[in-house]
Amino acid sequence: MITLLSAPSNLGLRPPEPGSVPGAAKAPEALREAGLFHRFAAIGAQDGGVVLPGRYVDDDASRAAGHVRNETAMVDHSRRLSARISAALHAGTAPLVIGGDCAVLLGAGLSAVRRGDTGLVHIDGHTDFRHPGNSEECASVAGEALAAAVGRHWSAVADIDGQGPYFSADRTAHIGHRTDDEEQEEVRGILARVTPAADVASRGAALVAAESAAVAGPNYWLQVDVDVLDPTVMPAVDSPDPGGLSADDLTALLRALAPNAIGASVTVFDPDLDPDGRYARLLVDILAEGLGGLGSAVHAA
Repeated sequence: MITLLSAPSNLGLRPPEPGSVPGAAKAPEALREAGLFHRFAAIGAQDGGVVLPGRYVDDDASRAAGHVRNETAMVDHSRRLSARISAALHAGTAPLVIGGDCAVLLGAGLSAVRRGDTGLVHIDGHTDFRHPGNSEECASVAGEALAAAVGRHWSAVADIDGQGPYFSADRTAHIGHRTDDEEQEEVRGILARVTPAADVASRGAALVAAESAAVAGPNYWLQVDVDVLDPTVMPAVDSPDPGGLSADDLTALLRALAPNAIGASVTVFDPDLDPDGRYARLLVDILAEGLGGLGSAVHAA
């Protein structure tokens, strides 16, 4: 069984413009309106409720050096989201976290490390590997979440409650970055497998999924940032870059990876960029078809 959890956090994103608020926090309810929860309920999923974040603040003018934006609120949300994910896992269900931005990976990571024996398959249009060792611009965990998840960030986000790293780099696979990604060579030297979006199209989703699952191990968390899709398919994200996946390729990837995932998170859809709801409806189709089997192999064992 799948447990749907809403995590409407935008705490890890930079403001679209000074003083404004990113729209990704609206994603869970926009996807609910587009039929996501109904589609999953039809296959037996349960609604696990919402984990509300603290207030988003544009703190660029006041944030001290060595800290990410909205840090205190983000850590608090990560702890509470982790508790809800862990409860779902303890009940023998597969949590499906609907974000929000991809800083929700911190909460998933806290649950994964406490569970033990958990790898990570990270699907994203970017490597999300900006960190203090390669950039002076660190501030937005949404662009730094994978680095934090494997312990390459400030301890406030990479070592919450002394639990970091949340995932071992040698059991982490990344899929979906573009060929001009600034951190791709560094990531290739750290993670067990790194596959650009172009390889999914040329080599096939089934093969890429199998290779990624092989390094992540028999139990892994599946993180899906929808900016992995090409902007001709999904423009309603904060960083749409050309060269992404087709809807069919992402659906095939998810369908292949979902059964052996202990749970999953879906992030960075921005309803403010989807005024008529067409991209929400497309995303509902992709997720319902791709993640319907989430955890089926893990939780049946």
